[in-house]
Formats: sequence, C-alpha cells, structure tokens
Amino acid sequence: MALAYLLGKGASKALHTKINIPILLVLSILPDIDILSDLLFNYPIHRGPTHSIIVALLIFLPFFIIYRKKAVPYFLGLISHSLIGDFIAGGQLRLLWPLSQAEFGLHELGFPIIKVGGHLDVILELSLFILATLVLIISQDWRVFLKGRISNLVLIIPIATVLLPSTIGYPFNQSLLITEPILALAHIFYFVLFSIAILTTLKTLYQHGVGNKDNKKTDKHTSQPAI
Repeated sequence: MALAYLLGKGASKALHTKINIPILLVLSILPDIDILSDLLFNYPIHRGPTHSIIVALLIFLPFFIIYRKKAVPYFLGLISHSLIGDFIAGGQLRLLWPLSQAEFGLHELGFPIIKVGGHLDVILELSLFILATLVLIISQDWRVFLKGRISNLVLIIPIATVLLPSTIGYPFNQSLLITEPILALAHIFYFVLFSIAILTTLKTLYQHGVGNKDNKKTDKHTSQPAI
C-alpha cells in the first residue's frame, strides 16, 4: 500500500491530476484476492492470473479510454503489487498469463530469493512505510481520512484482508506483534487510520440521515394549508 501510494502520488503530480487515495490503496492489494481460491476451494493459484500484467491492462483498458491520464495513477498502484513488490519478494509471478505460464521475479533472474516476511523484506517494507508516512504528513493527505467521504468505506477491504489478519497471525505462523513488532506498528498505524476514516464516514452518513429526517418533519409542521 505504501508503494502504491508513493507511485500514485508521484504520477498524479506529474500528470496534474487528482487521486482518490482510499481507492488507490485498495487497488494495491487486489491481486492477492487469489488467496481466496486456496482458502475456499483448496485450489492454489496465488501469484497467477490476478498478478498478470496482461489481465491488469485488459481490466484498465476501458478506464484509459474514458478517463485517459486520470487512470494512470490507479493503474500504477495496481501493477506495483506484482511488478515491484512481489517481483522483489518471493517471485514466481505469472506476469504474462494467459499468453505464457513462465514465472518471473528477482529469484528467477538468478538473484538470491527474498522471502516474504524475511528480514530483508521487512526492512524494505518498513522503509517504504516510513517514506510514505512522511509524504502523507507533508502533503497533508492524511486529512482525506477525516473528511467522511463515502469512498473511505472501501478501506474495510484492507482492514479485513491484510491488516487485521497479518497482525494476529495469518498468513504467518505467528502474529507480527511477536515476530516483527516494529513492522506490526506500521500495520497498526494503517489499521487505526483506516478505522478512523470508516467511523468518521459512518458518523457523517448518520448525521446527514438524521438531519434530513428532522428537516422533513420541520417542513411538514411549518407548512400552512392553502386558502
């Protein structure tokens, strides 16, 4: 998510466009939806079709046609998961599926494998988190999470699928709080920030709903019959 934010932010600056940060963050984790195939059907396809650059291009083609350069930051956020994150850590990516079943990654190029959750992977992730947090603060993008926008509700997805599970243990053997407490703090930071955004949005929606009902009652009571 930190990587997608940095790339999306940089692209939006270069292209003079605005970005919806919650949607950008959710796109960055969508390729890992293939984990559900293993959990629900016992059919492992992780780092397969959903990590394919060809699939990503096909999905985004209508958005490129309609929104043109405005779609670029979101596309970069999506493919950063495979082309940078997973390419460096773990590898075994079928980037050209369905045209090819060949696997790609640093390890496939002859470099030592960087295991997900390994010390080097943690260092890289933590560095990206610190950099992204600094940009978030300096640019004041953190204010987005306090504005009660409906799009903030999509942050339920990373909370339920990434932040909460990995902090309590899944997909690792133990909780990050035990194995990598420093990295767990990064997860907790995002968890708290996203939770605040969701609660703020729900509060705003509730207030608008109550306010609309009160206005209707007031209009009904103050209206005068025609003579």
